Amino acid sequence: MKPDIIHSKDFVNDAVALIESAANEAIAARGTFSMALSGGNTPKPVFEALAKRPLDWSKVIVTFGDERCVPPDDGQSNYLMARRTLLDAIPIPAENVLRMKGEIDPATAAKEYEAELLARAGCDVFRHDLILLGMGPDGHTASLFPGTPAVAEKKRLVVENYVPKMSMWRITFTYPLLDAARHVCFLVNSAGKDAILDEVFSGKSDYPCAAVSPTDGKLTWLLGA
Repeated sequence: MKPDIIHSKDFVNDAVALIESAANEAIAARGTFSMALSGGNTPKPVFEALAKRPLDWSKVIVTFGDERCVPPDDGQSNYLMARRTLLDAIPIPAENVLRMKGEIDPATAAKEYEAELLARAGCDVFRHDLILLGMGPDGHTASLFPGTPAVAEKKRLVVENYVPKMSMWRITFTYPLLDAARHVCFLVNSAGKDAILDEVFSGKSDYPCAAVSPTDGKLTWLLGA
């Protein structure tokens, strides 16, 4: 699918506007808005700004595209980052925040998370209204790293994935779950990443991020300076 590539001069506000628009559209159409959060440094100011917006948080369901296998109060935890920048500042019901349990056995955590998503969906796939993703310098997204088993997963929605170069287990969404979304948006500060972005947009890349292609949805790349 051909992505919508946006070169933003006001990255944070443009990202917040995109999220707000997706939320309002989903709530008007289906009564809820399901959004998967990404980790890393890029979304931090976006989450902080989003926390100040008047969304109907009681109708928002928050999930996580990946998680490091650490406790939820560990400094490396994606959940902790999201809690500090967004979740603690908004009136969202606790049951609407679906945390990946990075502190337990990775395989068990992945299976439990997939089961929770399927139970909520009531069918064979959970369809997010919006999934936020980032892109690493090696072309990874979520915890789909080059050469790791999760990249080849075609059936499961959430898997455990060992990343040798980091000597760490992670839990991650797979392509079947990413591609089921109504909208996937990459949030990327493009400074220093122009070469890899050019390759991704060439259509000939084998980077994991380049393989994300919603089956019946939109794909957006929001690029900051």
